[in-house]
Amino acid sequence: MSGAGAGQPRHVLMTTDSVGGVWRYSVDLARALNAAGTRVLLVNVGPEPSDAQRREAAALQQTRLNVLDEKLDWMAARRDELAAIPRRLSRLAEAEGVDLLHLNLPSQACGMQTALPVVAVSHSCVATWWDAMRREALPGEWRWLFDMNREGLQRADRVLAPTQAHADALMRVYGTAANLAIVPNAVERLSWQPQEMREPFVLAAARWWDEGKNAVVLDHLGERVSWPVRAAGACQGGNGQSFGFSHVEALGSLPGAEMRRLMGRAAIFVSPSLYEPFGLAALEAAEAGAALVMADVPTYRELWRDAALFADPRDPSAFADAVEALIADQERRTALATAARDRAAQFTPKQQMRALQAAYRPLAPAHAAAEPLHAS
Repeated sequence: MSGAGAGQPRHVLMTTDSVGGVWRYSVDLARALNAAGTRVLLVNVGPEPSDAQRREAAALQQTRLNVLDEKLDWMAARRDELAAIPRRLSRLAEAEGVDLLHLNLPSQACGMQTALPVVAVSHSCVATWWDAMRREALPGEWRWLFDMNREGLQRADRVLAPTQAHADALMRVYGTAANLAIVPNAVERLSWQPQEMREPFVLAAARWWDEGKNAVVLDHLGERVSWPVRAAGACQGGNGQSFGFSHVEALGSLPGAEMRRLMGRAAIFVSPSLYEPFGLAALEAAEAGAALVMADVPTYRELWRDAALFADPRDPSAFADAVEALIADQERRTALATAARDRAAQFTPKQQMRALQAAYRPLAPAHAAAEPLHAS
């Protein structure tokens, strides 16, 4: 493998977590960085990775996984529970000789003291979630987390958001985001089955305990439409939140390969999310060839435009009517599936790396080729 190019970091510390889409994002990005000549120290914060996740990380020859016994910010009750994280990350970075810290929670940059460049990525946060879900000021009990996120956004040398819609939300809620850049998520191009060979069921995937994913509307959908509805993803959260489906087949959390196979079989993929900074599952389903029915929210409008059918996520009947109309119209399903897959082609790892490298370039010095990193 060739070393990292001029102006690119040769060794990046990247935080991750095992709970949601950040794991998929960080592992896929680590793989792309490795291919570009950059080693990755992947640092898991929060619940420990599963055995399957550990195997996935271990398969990346230029990535090493480190598990940090600390809480994710949305799992903490007080600021002091997170106080050690920036210090531990900066010490680890310096001990391991990394060139840049890529933090997948802005709060992890709050108060960080290091001479190394810091990139903070906002995938989601409590304050923008509350703004979308409640449309009112964040309650006082969460003010400490708002402050940590804002301080982290201000501390970072570069802030990344996956969509302009989420960047706009950050600016609206926090009023600040230093050197903000858009780096969309990505998915590998895969083989796919045409619509006429697909199975008659509706698929959805999310962490259903999160109210923002709108499991209530999905359950209503399962009662109203003529095809079976299947929901992949956890229904029990680490913070005590949960949801139980009555009219939908709950599949639980699935390994990535199994999830992709399921997406390759489903005729329709739906996402009724009320809050969605990007929606990686929808991108994966589009790449796999499913027709999309999306919540009519700014993020999905930005990403999918005329390549999806949109419905009001706050109107369960309207959402069900849209899905049922698509079930009844194979010609339209085929047209939407083709349009969605064409649109998904704009979100490849190569294009993501191009955007990420542009964000990294002003921050990272040129280096000679990196020495190989042996996974442990």
